[in-house]
Amino acid sequence: MAKWGEGDPRWIVEDRPDATNVNNWHWVEKNATNWSKEKLKELLKGLKVEHEKGTCEIKEINSIEGEASANNRKAKLIFFYEFEIKGEWSGILNDDVKSYKGKFVIPNLSEENEPNEIDVNVTADKSCDEAHKLKDIFRVEGANLIRERLAKYIEDLRLEYSQNIILPTKGSEQSTSQAKAPSSGENKSKQEMNKFVTTEKPVGVGVRITTKTLTMTESFHCQPSDLYRALTLRPMVEAYMGSDIVFEPAKGERFSLAGGNIVGQFVDLVPDQKIVQQWRVKSWPDEHYSEVTIELKDKDGSTQLSLKQTGVPDLELDKTRDGWKVNYWDRMRQIFGFGGRLF
Repeated sequence: MAKWGEGDPRWIVEDRPDATNVNNWHWVEKNATNWSKEKLKELLKGLKVEHEKGTCEIKEINSIEGEASANNRKAKLIFFYEFEIKGEWSGILNDDVKSYKGKFVIPNLSEENEPNEIDVNVTADKSCDEAHKLKDIFRVEGANLIRERLAKYIEDLRLEYSQNIILPTKGSEQSTSQAKAPSSGENKSKQEMNKFVTTEKPVGVGVRITTKTLTMTESFHCQPSDLYRALTLRPMVEAYMGSDIVFEPAKGERFSLAGGNIVGQFVDLVPDQKIVQQWRVKSWPDEHYSEVTIELKDKDGSTQLSLKQTGVPDLELDKTRDGWKVNYWDRMRQIFGFGGRLF
């Protein structure tokens, strides 16, 4: 057995107020089955399929068999879900007064399949021409709408069950301010990201741009250290920005978020206090960067975040403000439970 403070880090007890899940090493699981079943019923029941030949509607969800869970292993969020869904539909052709019914089965809603790969098997209760026409409408148009609703379920599952599942660990502040040796996969991702910051002269370079300064003040119900981690710890950033990111928070390191739509470079990092970045949106004029300064202050048990962004293109000011609010602040509050108010 290792001595206190020595050996395998899984057995080192760090100084944490909750004394749980040291270093985020152990598997933390949230059962999402009941929530998932209710959400799937909410999204699917009553779904209408409008077509030039007629209209179909999901009348009933008969059964949802399976389970779902959200997990944290070594600060990595993993979602498992596997369901078989059975239901009933009905429809009526535009030139008819009689409705026809049928059934559908979704056999493979799971994390192993992309939403567009999910099967929707459709049958009609009768074998007449009218029933077959309605079945074809539901099989094609209806299945596409169902897949859209199932994609919405997956998105909502990730938002709902990411909250508070990654816990702060000892030394996490230091890890966010020091660069790690990148893996070969990270090197490849950085090479892809660098395509957005080309050394060749792009179209539009040298064009005069009228800019403005954006300022925002937000209040979050958490400690400055919690909010700093949410802005700099990769697994937490992935929770609200998605996994398609290049992100290594250290001075001089470049980043790419939202599938390359937001790119930039870290200029300065003061743990729990300040983050300075060169920052741009892909649609901005070529090679034009703004400078973002985010400062965190403890205020009456909450954290006040002040953002100052200089060099925002004049016509992009409102869109940029909305982007910070929707894609950063609102999602962080929802996912991590940092609910607060806008000043």
